[in-house]
Amino acid sequence: MQVIMKYLPLLLLLCCQTMFAQKPHADFATEIGRHRAEYKADFLTNPRSPLTAADTAFLDFFTPNSDWAFPLVKFERTPDAKPFEMMTYSGQKRDYVQFGVAKFEVAGQPLTLHIYQNLRLVKDSTYRDHLFLPFKDLTNGEETYGGGRYLDLRQSDIVGTFIQLDFNKCYNPWCAFSDGYNCPIPPKENHLEIEVHAGERNFKGTKKH
Repeated sequence: MQVIMKYLPLLLLLCCQTMFAQKPHADFATEIGRHRAEYKADFLTNPRSPLTAADTAFLDFFTPNSDWAFPLVKFERTPDAKPFEMMTYSGQKRDYVQFGVAKFEVAGQPLTLHIYQNLRLVKDSTYRDHLFLPFKDLTNGEETYGGGRYLDLRQSDIVGTFIQLDFNKCYNPWCAFSDGYNCPIPPKENHLEIEVHAGERNFKGTKKH
């Protein structure tokens, strides 16, 4: 029994990986489509939203691509990391702490991304397990928002020493749609020297000032 419990996280992760790999492309596209519909709906229920229902028609996304979904990313926890202030595009600062580091490869190129925890949100039971991955890549300023994009994660996405990352779910900060928001600037350690053709593209509407 002890042996089974020891390897249970890995067995569960391998099972998830197998299911993910066998999932038909149509099912994956449906899943991402559902996620994007919920993303659009959130703009209509948040009182601080920068977008109206009409504005959501101008949201644009890359075609869902399972090549940008990684079910087995090596994850290293950083429990002794010191809190720091992450700068925002408005000049404000927000308190974060590094939660861990994700390491993976794209086309044979090793990549590292740092994952953070918002020290204000962690006090709220609703967001206690929320993790934050802001990043930049070489599509910024061309196909995607120049200020980078974000990926929301949960601690439940971590199984043992692995984490799941799906860049099809990365999104623009609200600063891409309107002035007046405190959007964290992706730290330099999360600037990727590759093009991430997944997730949200440039907003096709007019930015509000």
